[in-house]
Parts: sequence; structure tokens; C-alpha cells
Amino acid sequence: MHELAIVEAILDEVQNEVRQSGAAGRIARIELAIGRLSGVCVDSVRFAFELLTQGTPLEGAELRIREPRAVCVCQACGARTEIGEMIAGCPNCSDRAVTVEGGRDLVLETIEIEDPP
Repeated sequence: MHELAIVEAILDEVQNEVRQSGAAGRIARIELAIGRLSGVCVDSVRFAFELLTQGTPLEGAELRIREPRAVCVCQACGARTEIGEMIAGCPNCSDRAVTVEGGRDLVLETIEIEDPP
């Protein structure tokens, strides 16, 4: 389960960003973008997040995950088709001259911190 290592790295990055910003308060929410073609299992990320945040400053923080799809661009017919998995050819004309844009993201998008009491 490489998601455990991924979540550890994300949590380290969150704590580094918060420390560098000098912000005070509880981390309330973290937002990630995990592309559908990234090879990362979103359910495993959620599980690892719950497991790894216990007893840390991130315990109780909400985890929001956006799952952007990729776009298949066909060089033959020009079709741009949103896809959720890798494909061998254009969904429109079946030509194999396609490129895939996006969908491989793994991005820490937002860290929301509550104001201290």
C-alpha cells in the first residue's frame, strides 16, 4: 500500500507549510486533487489519513479529495473526450493516435486553519 507513504509525505508537507506560514490554530481541512489515472487509491488515502493523523495536530481535520478525470485528445478526428481510465484508442473514432492530458495529478491544493480561540 504505497498510499501510506504518500499520506505520510502529504502530512509532512502540510505541517511544513503551516510552520513556514507562521499560522496559528487548528488545521481544519486539507484538500487534495488525486487524478483518476494517478494510480493512487482514494479509499486507501482516506484510510491512511485517518490512521496517521491520530494523536497529531491534524487529528480531526477534514480531508476533501477531488478526482479530476483525464482528457483524451485524438490527433485523427480532433475529439476531446473526458476519460476515467486509460484507453488504447479514441472513444470517438477508435484511432490509436491519441494523447492523454491530465488525470495523473496528486496535488495538495488547500490547507484551512481555524482561527485560534
